[in-house]
Amino acid sequence: MHDNVFHLPIWFDLGATFLFALTGAIAATKRGYDIVGVFFLALSSGLGGALIRDSVFIRASTPTPVLTDPRYIALVAIAAVLGALFGRFIKPFHRVIALIDAVGLGAYAVFGVQKSLSAGLAIPAALLVGVINAAGGGVLRDIITREEPLAFKPGQFYVLTALVGAVLFVVLTVQTHLDATQAAGFAIGFTFIFRSLTILFNWRTTPLAPQSDT
Repeated sequence: MHDNVFHLPIWFDLGATFLFALTGAIAATKRGYDIVGVFFLALSSGLGGALIRDSVFIRASTPTPVLTDPRYIALVAIAAVLGALFGRFIKPFHRVIALIDAVGLGAYAVFGVQKSLSAGLAIPAALLVGVINAAGGGVLRDIITREEPLAFKPGQFYVLTALVGAVLFVVLTVQTHLDATQAAGFAIGFTFIFRSLTILFNWRTTPLAPQSDT
């Protein structure tokens, strides 16, 4: 994995960070938070997955790039301001944001898996980190706001979509020894198509047991 590496383009990473942060800022605005609350919810949504990945699971000898490159925090701050000012007007673009998010979901799942494997984690652990890298920001956002994480509730396929992309990347690189960049392209493309179909046709998971009214 060290010589065969998928490089996540910096422009993509920064753009996805901004969009994830914007979703957090919009959520904070809807909850009536002030600008401080909006910023920190944008921060958790935009960088939460990467911070969990690098600080909890992968303890590198150097700080995570999201803390050493000032552009990440700057984009979170911009997203917070835009979310606070214009969050109420963004609703018509929610589906477009969701489709862009679908690309980011696969890319971060793949990148998290690869970084974990390169750090020496076992494949099951790497898959876990890949999913957390992709969906951890949203889970962290819900925990901070004392909401039951949306990722745990019945709804459109999201975490499972990230898991499928992560598994596909591992199969293509570890089992078939496909070039990492090509494998990442297949995995991200498949994840995007699958996630887009769930949005288009509203495919949803169901509860494992009937819900009680009490």
